[in-house]
Amino acid sequence: MRAVVPGLGPKIALGFGALGFGVLGFGIWAVGTSNPAAAQAPGLDQVDNGAVVVLYHRFGESDFPSTNVTLEQFEAHLALLTSGRYAVRPVPEILAALAEGQSLPPRTVGITIDDAYLSVWTEAWPRLKAAELPFTLFVSTDRVDRETPRYMTWSQLRELATSPLVTIGSQTASHLHMAAQTPERNREDILRSNARFERELGSRPLLFAYPYGEFSLAVRNLIEAEGFSAAFGQHSGAIGQASDPYRLPRFALNEAYGTPERFALVVETLPLPALDITPDDPLIGPENNPPAYGFTVPGTLGSLNGLQCYVGRGNEARLQRLDRRIEVRFAAPLQPGRTRVNCTMPGPNDRWRWLGRQFYLPER
Repeated sequence: MRAVVPGLGPKIALGFGALGFGVLGFGIWAVGTSNPAAAQAPGLDQVDNGAVVVLYHRFGESDFPSTNVTLEQFEAHLALLTSGRYAVRPVPEILAALAEGQSLPPRTVGITIDDAYLSVWTEAWPRLKAAELPFTLFVSTDRVDRETPRYMTWSQLRELATSPLVTIGSQTASHLHMAAQTPERNREDILRSNARFERELGSRPLLFAYPYGEFSLAVRNLIEAEGFSAAFGQHSGAIGQASDPYRLPRFALNEAYGTPERFALVVETLPLPALDITPDDPLIGPENNPPAYGFTVPGTLGSLNGLQCYVGRGNEARLQRLDRRIEVRFAAPLQPGRTRVNCTMPGPNDRWRWLGRQFYLPER
């Protein structure tokens, strides 16, 4: 299967609209040509194949299309993942291999699900179990404690936790906007969540997902200090050996961005390794809005021909290349909330290298 779907091109991979944040406009700037053959050193993807991690929320809940995939879409995803072309691995196994500098199998994929909606239990779990596909479920404990009809119960979570296919991760207690909270408030929420996991499941999770994908440098450091081994956002991109384990990307899927064509493209992506990413803190304030975003691509990647960056939410910017250094300059201050920037470049065998970044500006 080819990663580029005829007639669609690379724009299908953007996914700014996932989780309800619509594409209001793009700025596109190309460096050089878009010739895949000229873009890569031969065989480089075999050195760091990386992995793609996908993110689901709801299954077959058509009244929530921005966080839902239809059952037809989900079954098409599973059919592709079990076709023999992909190596679906438990997320902890993927992260351990990357941490140890081990090369993953080509087209390694991890599956994550956020929020423990009831449709995970009624729709996703039977299908994943039948396909013998591992996944990680991130849970906000307050929502389970409230025993609302649309969420799973602790009894159901306990049953999932006994399966070798399932890893339980944390998404705090109250699913709060962590980047806008004090360190004390965030830590209290995490400790309360850990206590509930220990009481109900017998242990606390080691994997974490930032609610709404929002985090700051202080939040990132808190998650590391509290003993989590890795943390995921909701910005797009493939994971590689250069990835910060506490800023890991995922491709969010919903009805608009969960078509079989887009799914086939994103599970083929490769890491776009980046060093010296600035600013280090994705939390934006009045003093640094708009941020001066930049990164350096290692020389081992070869030519940067075809590298492009895309900005969501109607902003415009320009791209500057200073040898291996890429600088993105926004034309206007970022709007309150989340702004995503995706940079891609052609890779080998019609695949795409991908680096995503999410900035967060709190509401006043």
